[in-house]
Amino acid sequence: MMSLDGPQNRISNPIIPYVGTILGGLVPGKLIVIHGTVPDDADRFQVDLQCGSSIKPRADVAFHFNPRFKRSGCIVCNTLEQEKWGWEEITYKMPFQKGKSFEIVIMILKDKFQVTVNKKHLLLYNHRISLERIDTLGIYGKVQIKTIDFVSNGEMPDGSQFGVPYVGKLDTALRPGCTVAIRGEVNKNPKSFAINLKSSDSKDIALHLNPRVKNQVFVRNSYLHDSWGEEEKEAANFPFSAGMYFEMIIFCDAHQFKVAVNGVHILEYKHRFKQLEKINVVEITGDVQLLDVSSW
Repeated sequence: MMSLDGPQNRISNPIIPYVGTILGGLVPGKLIVIHGTVPDDADRFQVDLQCGSSIKPRADVAFHFNPRFKRSGCIVCNTLEQEKWGWEEITYKMPFQKGKSFEIVIMILKDKFQVTVNKKHLLLYNHRISLERIDTLGIYGKVQIKTIDFVSNGEMPDGSQFGVPYVGKLDTALRPGCTVAIRGEVNKNPKSFAINLKSSDSKDIALHLNPRVKNQVFVRNSYLHDSWGEEEKEAANFPFSAGMYFEMIIFCDAHQFKVAVNGVHILEYKHRFKQLEKINVVEITGDVQLLDVSSW
């Protein structure tokens, strides 16, 4: 999903303030990827998704994303309509640092924007102005921008045929080189969800992936010969948050599964169930809305 290999157009080293037209507008599935650096003397900067570029009267701003560096810092998000600001949504996680480079990914979803900074989920912002009206990107304040990319990721599935709990056959039985891809959204107030790769001719679960969102622990295990094995929990970071969209890729190689979420490698799991070709079912349960499940 976030592999950024779709068709894209790139703006390099724009002068700030930058105001430019968004070619083709914004549709669900599109990404705006911004690489830049925060100068040492920065007090604030902003990325605005605007409805036009008028200055007097000031164009509506559908999404105002505004990192501020006073004290411990915060990120203020808001919407400007008819020259009036709405209510501020403030995030106190601060992934930007003075003197350091950054990558911002703004993902366009049908009901919200999802922002990732330096490959980590940062925030969600529900649409207050319809996407059709957004046609301009503005970047202002103390910031240096190296590249802006607009990346098309193809259609967003609507998930209407995927209820949870979900049980489905894999398109091919598993073998080294196979990939299982799951797209979904974590529920608004989640405890946990689970993804199981299993065999249809026994109760065995080859791979049990269980992100416990409430406790921020990503548990992995196998269920073999009527009992659970030893849990694996180590992970550099926990990739899921309430309400977020995700694309999980489970890649099977000869010795292990490799799992990535939104384009970032999260974990490896050594095969405990060795007859890979018997693994032919994917099962998904818990606090998640499923949009798409595929395998190849």
